Amino acid sequence: MAKTLITLSGIEKSFDGVKVLSDFNLSIDENEFITLLGPSGCGKTTCLRIIGGFETPDAGTVAIDGRIVNDLEPNQRQINTCFQRYALFPHLDVFENVAFGLRIRKVEKAEIVRRVEETLRLVKLEGYGPRAVSTLSGGQQQRVAIARAIVNRPKVLLLDEPLGALDLKLRQEMQYELKEMQRTLGITFVYVTHDQEEALTMSDKIVVMNQGRILQVGTPEDVYNEPKNRFVANFIGESNIFEGVMREDYLVSFCGREFKCVDRGFAADEPVDVVIRPEDFDFVPPSKAKIVGVVDSLVFRGVHYEINVIVEGREYTIHTTKTRSIGDRVGLAVDPSLIHVMKRDVHA
Repeated sequence: MAKTLITLSGIEKSFDGVKVLSDFNLSIDENEFITLLGPSGCGKTTCLRIIGGFETPDAGTVAIDGRIVNDLEPNQRQINTCFQRYALFPHLDVFENVAFGLRIRKVEKAEIVRRVEETLRLVKLEGYGPRAVSTLSGGQQQRVAIARAIVNRPKVLLLDEPLGALDLKLRQEMQYELKEMQRTLGITFVYVTHDQEEALTMSDKIVVMNQGRILQVGTPEDVYNEPKNRFVANFIGESNIFEGVMREDYLVSFCGREFKCVDRGFAADEPVDVVIRPEDFDFVPPSKAKIVGVVDSLVFRGVHYEINVIVEGREYTIHTTKTRSIGDRVGLAVDPSLIHVMKRDVHA
């Protein structure tokens, strides 16, 4: 069983009278890649800064390895932080940027050389030590910043949207490299992003946040396939969301029709939200379909077509490798296991 490394209990934080985090409770395991995901202003960076010691909570406790650290300075927490702005020292070369923290700690010279070279190999910058940081690309500067953060061997590395300044291709490459680094190092990574794809790609666990609250915590598969409310379903990937009624166990009604599903435990005739992901619809002959509509638009997305179908004035989005023409009359079907029923949450 994984060991809990960080515990946030009852955290409250306000700025200028505006509450940013409210009764915030979270546990983070050792050697875990956990991502705080949510829209701008949801409190994820504030949470990160509280863990790092850069902000003090108004109430609640932060514990690391079972020890409450509310009163400890950042440099006393065995935590390092990597920000979107790399904050490298322009007057120092790559080697000295990475070695800076070790020199502050008065580590022996031979050990500094060994650890810096080992870390530069890890971030794929072997041989870059003598270079001026101003000559490096954005991706290379990002690697230097990460190397400087991990060379001290912290228990936890906090990353605040570190890939935001990179172009799409480089950002995707760095996502895989960061995950591989985390596995190799065995360090707990706490990562902040508003990019759903980034979170799904890298995380062991995702914490979906909105308005200072945690809405769902789970694996990427959990939050994508089993969203707990309308906000999570909309924020993680694309969704078709319908207002429905749970007639009985394994039977839900929406869009004026009844469908078998795999959900149970709701009250009879309880109002619910129903989620169907765009890739979970299949085209079938209209004569065999409960849902029949007309193709309104079609866009080629490279790996699939995005097709919008109008059904009785309602738009459905379908992702499929099967092309259709605008104006085609089509039938839609979905397997019962791919219909996800959620409790209706008017506040999400």
